[in-house]
Amino acid sequence: MGVEIERKFLVSGDAWRRHAGAGQTLRQGYLSTDAEATVRVRTDGLVGWITIKGRTDGIRRAEFEYAIAARDADELMTMCGERVVAKIRYRIRIPQSPHVWEIDEFGGSNAGLITAEIELSAADEHFHRPEWLGPEVSHDPRYANSNLALRPFQSW
Repeated sequence: MGVEIERKFLVSGDAWRRHAGAGQTLRQGYLSTDAEATVRVRTDGLVGWITIKGRTDGIRRAEFEYAIAARDADELMTMCGERVVAKIRYRIRIPQSPHVWEIDEFGGSNAGLITAEIELSAADEHFHRPEWLGPEVSHDPRYANSNLALRPFQSW
């Protein structure tokens, strides 16, 4: 079984940008936002992915992700209706850390929100905290992408 152990933080300031290269423009839509199984389709315009995530237990949950043809992703995206999130993802490796940070700069009705995620191999794994890392929001369900598709940041 695939397992995701992930912590999420708000980003403070723009200092992270000096580490960021070109971002990847992503659209992701939600076919299901049920707490038991979230089903997401994502595309960058060239490649698509379908992801199934199980119930969250702390910062851990089952995750299965599969590449699909971009045209299939586009077709599935039409089934998501308004449950779509647009963002630019930047991957940042900090020199003093083996981890890769994924910085998501949201657009559309989530514009103004920037989050940082780190995947860990264990819930208690130590990691370097960059100076641009703000408060942790791992346990705040409002910041889950599936919830941002339903209740956008600008509507809070």
